[in-house]
Amino acid sequence: MTSITRDHLGNTLVLGLGRTGESVARYLAARLGGRVDSVTLYGGASSTPGEKTRELEEAGVSVICGTEDVRGSYDLAVASPGIPDSSDFFRAAKACSNEVIGEPEFAFRESPERWVAITGTNGKTTTTSLTTHLLREGGLAAESVGNIGTLVTDELDGRAEDSWFVAELSSFQLATTRLLHPRVAVILNVTPDHLEWHHSMEAYAAAKERSLENLDAGDLAVVSVDDEFCRAMAKRAEARGLRVCRLSVHEEPGSPCAAFLREGRLVVRLDGTEHALAHREELKIFGLHNAENALAAASVALELGVGAADVCRGLTSFSPIEHRIEPAGTVAGVRYVNDSKATNTDSVEKALTAFDAGTIVVMLGGHDKMTDLTSLAAAVCERCRVAVCFGEAGGRIASALEDARGEKDLEVLRAPHLREAFGAAVAAARPGDTVLLSPACSSFDEFNNMSERGRLFKALVAELAGSEA
Repeated sequence: MTSITRDHLGNTLVLGLGRTGESVARYLAARLGGRVDSVTLYGGASSTPGEKTRELEEAGVSVICGTEDVRGSYDLAVASPGIPDSSDFFRAAKACSNEVIGEPEFAFRESPERWVAITGTNGKTTTTSLTTHLLREGGLAAESVGNIGTLVTDELDGRAEDSWFVAELSSFQLATTRLLHPRVAVILNVTPDHLEWHHSMEAYAAAKERSLENLDAGDLAVVSVDDEFCRAMAKRAEARGLRVCRLSVHEEPGSPCAAFLREGRLVVRLDGTEHALAHREELKIFGLHNAENALAAASVALELGVGAADVCRGLTSFSPIEHRIEPAGTVAGVRYVNDSKATNTDSVEKALTAFDAGTIVVMLGGHDKMTDLTSLAAAVCERCRVAVCFGEAGGRIASALEDARGEKDLEVLRAPHLREAFGAAVAAARPGDTVLLSPACSSFDEFNNMSERGRLFKALVAELAGSEA
């Protein structure tokens, strides 16, 4: 194997034939004969030849389908994020490669300047989108990339010299980083999720914390102190001498760098200088958790030189992103809200705080990840008037709510699929209520992804509005 530098990648291996693997392979193939000696892609056990593999082979990529038995000798391997580092596929690649990394790490090594890294169990997408919006409001070039849907590798060739990459990074993506060094790193929260991939909360949290690993004293870590895992990360970062902006929506941290609410107003303090920004009631994104997301985004923008007036203007002009507490319309006095992106219990609990208690008809269900439902059941019983439970997980959720409600006046309904659940929610709703699709589950029992689920919900609202008209 050859010695690897940024200018010479040697023999490279790509794992996975999905969107990530294809993008990385195409990028590498364009550099064959120069920086790259060879490109080999293993598609995995379930992969089959087709038009995509033919196109890659025409570009110079050696494509091997139908197996995870990796053979050969490679200087660098790039693995797709859906391949756990504990899997036989990953281990086989590691056994014959100098190093195995993920796509964001690969893209960083190709273009390491001006990165912002944003992670957390919930709120990543909103915070990433809002941060990009604020940077642009301040006249900076910025692109949202990463787990938000735009592969960083796809943006490398066309990247402007002065542009910022605002990267939403999942725990899967961060688990395989080593050199990633953002100028600002944000960790919003760490609550139970993806434990089937990481096997423990400690490993999951450690993957998130890797975003801070290479920061130095000139960088900024924006870390929530409202959950125990993040508090511990903030303390460890401070012990290393890093500048840590302590983020909280429940208290006012006394640290030189902090982001918090003061009588409902967003305030960011950087190195002792305070910036009083918009009031949370002026935001178009609802809920205390979105105030936290806004504080994080504002901290990044201010740190990178955007003026406070521009930050305020950007905060109040930013609209909800699709599928995240997204207004879907009002029909017969009932508000409909699409929160299909809420695929875990913590995200739902936060969404419920965005609406008045006793006025919520919540739709819960989908693919059952066998998550503990204790906390979710307590929150639904406290804040909702009706819960409609559907899909593969519907029965288990309904039983948990019935067991938890005690004297609470919560009506629990069951439906087989989302369409029937919507009909039940419409029938149960009263003028002044909010029908909230916030499933607490992934969508794979009925849909290809959460976007498809959310768009069906919005289509059903549109159909209802048409029939009322």
